Amino acid sequence: MIRRRIGEHGREVNAIGLGCMGMSAYYGAPMAEKDGVALLHAAIERGVEHFDTAEMYGFGANEQLLGAAFHDRRDKVFIATKWGPIADPATKLPAGYDGSEANARRAVENSLRYLRTDHIDLYYLHRKDPATPIEESVEAMAKLVKEGKVRAIGLSEVSAETLRKAHEVHPIAAVQSEYSLFTRDYEADVIPACQELDVTFVAYSPLGRGMLTGVFSKDWKPDGPDFRAAMAPRFVGEAMDANLALVAEIEALAAEKNVNAGQIALAWVLSRGEHVVAIPGTTKLVNLESNLAAADLTFSNDEGARLENLAARVQGQRYNARGMGAVNA
Repeated sequence: MIRRRIGEHGREVNAIGLGCMGMSAYYGAPMAEKDGVALLHAAIERGVEHFDTAEMYGFGANEQLLGAAFHDRRDKVFIATKWGPIADPATKLPAGYDGSEANARRAVENSLRYLRTDHIDLYYLHRKDPATPIEESVEAMAKLVKEGKVRAIGLSEVSAETLRKAHEVHPIAAVQSEYSLFTRDYEADVIPACQELDVTFVAYSPLGRGMLTGVFSKDWKPDGPDFRAAMAPRFVGEAMDANLALVAEIEALAAEKNVNAGQIALAWVLSRGEHVVAIPGTTKLVNLESNLAAADLTFSNDEGARLENLAARVQGQRYNARGMGAVNA
């Protein structure tokens, strides 16, 4: 197990946490509550502490699942959730972003109720609202810290400039963004800024939304509504074919090391610095155990070099145009 701190003075946790989104939304049918609770309990038993959710993951469904699992063992877990995106009340479809204090207060009260807790360990602004200065959104979250409802503040998918502006208002404990062998956009500025400011960089989708595990094939079809088929160009057509060829290179290295491709991908993320933690998601216990075993892997210089240029050869953006417009904000 690798242990790392969330923020300069925050809690130390297992560097491999659990991203919980896919248990309730976006990757096919949601898990039944009893199955989700069982998996979350199994994660605690295996040393996972850091659990990541958000208001928009099923519009409360995922937070309610975590509440059902953790309400009687709150001291064993570090819960992160997020606010900012808003939905059409009739369709439940995303309807933009609201970084105002009023929305922060509405969202935090819902999250506390759904999570069945009196505090949130790490509260992220899920996406920057273009209409609200980042300073105002962070000041709203800072008030929640003073009131004891939130322990630490985070930002998701922001630029280094936004991070610096926010950090002047209130210490930022973590920045969460997509980061993997296939997605290295933030290495140029955001990750160095995090290191400079003692901000933890939380890597979501460190397994490339599942692609880096090697389980996908060219004829993949989603099992129910799936974000990847609708909004992730990397999973479609010729881009998918080209990217699977890159995954084969990871699988070749994995075979030489007698591990699996997902473990290579996750170990690589953890190797990027002491200020980096990862929150791979899964709905299966066997995958959870496999992910945790990645903490034991190391790479020689030659092995690292074999992985170094994969991201530059990836085909397709990680989101469609609308999604890409909300990142690095």
